[in-house]
Amino acid sequence: MSRRDPRASSTAGQAAGEAGPAGDERGSLAIDPPGAHATLTFHRTYAHPPACVWDAIATPDGLAGWLFATDVTLEARVGGAIAMTSGPTGYRSTGTVLAWDPPRAFAYEWNVAPVAEMPRGERASFHYALAARADGGTDLAVVVRRISTPTARGMLPGVHAFLDRLAAQLDAPDAPLPDWFERFAAARAAYPAWSHGA
Repeated sequence: MSRRDPRASSTAGQAAGEAGPAGDERGSLAIDPPGAHATLTFHRTYAHPPACVWDAIATPDGLAGWLFATDVTLEARVGGAIAMTSGPTGYRSTGTVLAWDPPRAFAYEWNVAPVAEMPRGERASFHYALAARADGGTDLAVVVRRISTPTARGMLPGVHAFLDRLAAQLDAPDAPLPDWFERFAAARAAYPAWSHGA
């Protein structure tokens, strides 16, 4: 997969909240008792086989585009180390690989030290489940667990914007990706008012 300027703009990708092949692409949020943490869940359908989607979400080259990932360490096994600098603001995350079953399941810890946007840091995890479709495509479920409730407000439209970029990367690997900030702004409008909170 070729490397591109991940901030380059493009009209590729669907508008935030627009119904796709599998219906509404908006994510959902569930507050975990007693309210300090949340779980985010997204479902997307891609017209590409699981092996292609896997390469985009579970390899350093694939992550470099849609997730802005650099300096990636990924030990491809359960219990292996994972670390990367990712996102448009360059958060550094570290953790352990929790699931590794190509091309069906990938999960890892997402531990981030305190920064201005996350003053207490985060100790969350990302879970990807891929299922082959009869038409040759892939159903992808993305679950973010144990994210702090304040961070979840911005992360819900943020992950939505990343998945829009993933769709564009899969559809046109050599084309510029949608601008994340534009996708984030559009996605925020598709979510409840609490996602606009501080």
